[in-house]
Amino acid sequence: MLSDVMEDYLKAIYALQQDEEGPVATSAIAEYLDVTPPTVTSMVEKLEERGLVEREKYKGVELSAEGETVALEVLRHHRLLESYLTEHLDYSWSEVHEEADTLEHHISEEFEQRVAEALGDPEVDPHGDPIPSADLTPPEADDTAPLSDHGPGDRLVVARVSDRDEEELRYLADAGIAPETELVVVDVAPFGMVTVRFDADGDREQSLPENVARSIRVRPADGSGGTENGDNGEGVEA
Repeated sequence: MLSDVMEDYLKAIYALQQDEEGPVATSAIAEYLDVTPPTVTSMVEKLEERGLVEREKYKGVELSAEGETVALEVLRHHRLLESYLTEHLDYSWSEVHEEADTLEHHISEEFEQRVAEALGDPEVDPHGDPIPSADLTPPEADDTAPLSDHGPGDRLVVARVSDRDEEELRYLADAGIAPETELVVVDVAPFGMVTVRFDADGDREQSLPENVARSIRVRPADGSGGTENGDNGEGVEA
């Protein structure tokens, strides 16, 4: 039986693999989990002994097929719990991450199934993150990119936001930014501040710090080609 900490590491490696090509560096895992690199090295060795990760010296680690299955199951628990807490227990989306982190390791498969049924088998959680299917098929790659990668004129739809920073989520809620919010990038300042206009409310704008814009994943608005006028060289990545 795996410990909660081992499952947390597998979930972290899975998340980091979605943003990086190839093996994940131990330094990235340490930063993600807020632990020291030696602590990561020690845990990676244990996970490797169990066949859950594959390690390439000086390059990093990747999940094995078994490790990915474990990570997907924990992620399914986590995201279903976040959905249930917001929809049925009146939690705000900024409060659910830590609660789900605690509970995700301890629910039965029967409980998971009943939660999914009560929610109508949702495909995404309150932050827009895809919920792995019951058979733990990995979610398909999408065409999203960080808001911070876009330039003026890009017409976008918010796909998902990071659930890891409670204060940041409260900030986004106050700003009116959530999954499916339509935005147009108005300006990107040299020091990183990104100003967006709300497409449904053309006279309202919001300036976002670069680190916040980086945590917001967006996709092109339907039919926009990624830009307002179609000829902006800083369009959306495919």
